[in-house]
Amino acid sequence: MTQSLTLKWGNVKGWEGAAEGTPFRAALDKYLDSGQGFSAMQRQTDEQRELICAVIDVVEGEIHDDWNGGTMSKDDAKAYVRDYGKPALKTA
Repeated sequence: MTQSLTLKWGNVKGWEGAAEGTPFRAALDKYLDSGQGFSAMQRQTDEQRELICAVIDVVEGEIHDDWNGGTMSKDDAKAYVRDYGKPALKTA
């Protein structure tokens, strides 16, 4: 079964292939049990961001960027989740 994860606005928008008994399903369940609503625009706590990163770590497939299109590497996806909505650092 093919697995995939879709991210938007620094959040989980959707997924495929999260069969019972897989690490992907276990990580998703833990994230969903954290109080996450089903709005992609919901702001995440730092704990929820790390739970999303745990989902990213175990997905055995593509990670889709629903805002910009295309796919993301696991490292890029985790940076996106961790940094989304935080003010950009200003350089002099």
